[in-house]
Amino acid sequence: MSEKQQYRNACITLHQPWASLLVHGIKRIEGRSWPAPVRGRVWIHAAAKVPEPETIQAMEHFYREIYAVDGVTDVVFPEFYPTSVLLGCVNVVGCVSLPELANWKSLSEGVRLEGQTQFCWLCEDPQKLVIPLEMRGWQGVYNLQRKIADAAPRGLRPVNAPTQMKFPMPVSLESSSERDGLESEETGQPQTKSLNPHLSPKLKASIQGAQAAANQFRR
Repeated sequence: MSEKQQYRNACITLHQPWASLLVHGIKRIEGRSWPAPVRGRVWIHAAAKVPEPETIQAMEHFYREIYAVDGVTDVVFPEFYPTSVLLGCVNVVGCVSLPELANWKSLSEGVRLEGQTQFCWLCEDPQKLVIPLEMRGWQGVYNLQRKIADAAPRGLRPVNAPTQMKFPMPVSLESSSERDGLESEETGQPQTKSLNPHLSPKLKASIQGAQAAANQFRR
């Protein structure tokens, strides 16, 4: 393992509402313009920016629609989207390119539609902190401060996610995670891509709304 891939108590800062959606197990794909440099537990920190109501509405609509594709209609969203706090963690089990995700036929259509970025980090086993911890975040993947890393695991609890996601991991799908490009400062915004003409107008609109919501963070 190379030096840049060595992390202890890895953490990543996400804007809201994406951070809470991931920790609550609603979001299963973390999108980035760079491949995941770590496997295993990754702590999720919510950035300081308070999300606009329209952003929350767009992302909740997106997830309602892609879960409905798989027949799941009882998605319960977080009541609050706190900022500047450590929220919990997920288990990053792999990383694939967008075309690889789209063509991964053993995954449900809803999961494949969730991917909207060049690289798709595959996230399982979400856990949330009973009491989120205030802290400052950083760009990219970084290590938690030792005192936070020592205290945080004691406050973790499993979440009642809409589905219990487990990715079947063929070895061939791991190739994209070893590519270069780890120094990008992108925040995981969707790329513009052609939408499947067979998707319903409502589903297309939800995807375009999610893309527009994330594009506000482009530099």
